[in-house]
Amino acid sequence: MPSPCAYFVTGTDTEIGKTLVSSALLHALAQTGMRAVGMKPVAAGAQWHDGKWRNDDVESLAAAANMALPQELTTPYLLREAAAPHIAAQLENVSINLNHIRRCYDRLADEADAIVVEGVGGFCVPLSAETDTADLARLLGLPVIMVVGLRLGCINHALLTAQAIAARGLQLAGWVANLVDAEMAYADENVAAIGARLPAPLLGVVPRLELPSAAAAAGNLDFSCLPGWPGERTNSI
Repeated sequence: MPSPCAYFVTGTDTEIGKTLVSSALLHALAQTGMRAVGMKPVAAGAQWHDGKWRNDDVESLAAAANMALPQELTTPYLLREAAAPHIAAQLENVSINLNHIRRCYDRLADEADAIVVEGVGGFCVPLSAETDTADLARLLGLPVIMVVGLRLGCINHALLTAQAIAARGLQLAGWVANLVDAEMAYADENVAAIGARLPAPLLGVVPRLELPSAAAAAGNLDFSCLPGWPGERTNSI
């Protein structure tokens, strides 16, 4: 069975639009006719509603996908406390096991044509005393898409994150600028400065959306240059 078209989405910080961009990517993949599923291996911050624990990011990814697979596979670690994952896991006496996440990913790969894996927080957020999100990205070995939250300090955050990705031997396949601070001065100049210093294409700039949605965000992005994109390249990831 061929490997799925798959990407790992990370960000320069938390709350900078990873889920919105991941959902947009899923929407675009579904538009090509591929069976696309989102994976949020670790999600912290869940609320009990309609008989189950729910997380907004997890539900956004599920809504953007065009196939439904068990949440035990798409989010093997759904933690209740809205805190750093290693803290939330400790509070619930949960041990986050990267090999278990890999096994869940492999089962998704058996069913889906495309998988979008969204990290948690920034690229190096701890998952346990011994591991972090960068270790997870390295274990999966997928091309990385970096979401840069446009606000003061974003140039430094973007370049440091890109260096961390390269240090793990991973490919930065593309990056997205997401305007999180509507009042940011010189946003275009910041985007240009980042683009001039990154060895990866800018996939687009997501403006402040009145009604954020996967389709609306996807309308501002072009994923066709990504490695393995449907119809662009025949090699699998």
